[in-house]
Amino acid sequence: MIPLSDDNPTARTPIITILIIMALAGVWIFVQGAGADPGLLAATVCNFGLVPGELTHLAPLGQSVPLGLGMSCAVDNEPVNVLTPLTSMFLHGSWMHLLGNALFLWVFGNNVEDSMSRVRFVLFYLICGLAAAAAQVIVQPGSPVPMVGASGAISGMLGGYLMLFPHAKVNMFFVVFVTKLPAWLVLIYWIGVQVVSGLPMVTGAERSVASGVAFFAHIGGFVAGVALIRLFANRTHLTPHHRMFR
Repeated sequence: MIPLSDDNPTARTPIITILIIMALAGVWIFVQGAGADPGLLAATVCNFGLVPGELTHLAPLGQSVPLGLGMSCAVDNEPVNVLTPLTSMFLHGSWMHLLGNALFLWVFGNNVEDSMSRVRFVLFYLICGLAAAAAQVIVQPGSPVPMVGASGAISGMLGGYLMLFPHAKVNMFFVVFVTKLPAWLVLIYWIGVQVVSGLPMVTGAERSVASGVAFFAHIGGFVAGVALIRLFANRTHLTPHHRMFR
């Protein structure tokens, strides 16, 4: 189930949403080499991805996890580790990872940006991303597996959208057709999938490199978005949207 668009036009050009998407694409292409060099991709994920066990110092130094054929990522104690909750938000593991995040950010983030000032939107985005990182660290504090991706911050956009525009219609692509569904149904279904998929982490199963999904980062970002959106949204900006859904 893939969101294609929504019936919720913006009153302003979503400049910050566009700039974030451009930044994510720029980092992927110019820093990570667009995934063309597996060694460079593995190095960026290992060095600038968030490794919970490095932040908590609960993973033994030198413990390693495989990142590809003949490559592994070892736990270290480098100073840059304290910045990885932020740097990891701009890295991705594949073209599909990047494009999927960019699509969700465009469909849902532009309206969230429209509900507040540009500066507030930047802060909201970053805070949701940091909350997502914190959630993953709390659930798996000793994990040596690096986490990358903007999906935690984007999950915050989904939580904010749910609170602001639950009755907006979202055009969803299924296997062979497109249908309109209310945003509340789409987003509650999405967070439900994250919760169910993340349960093995709580029961002790390690997040594997093969799965490549930090579900509790999604949950943490979403909860942050739900909890914080009323503090960031501006009633004046919301008025045109609320008239649409009466």
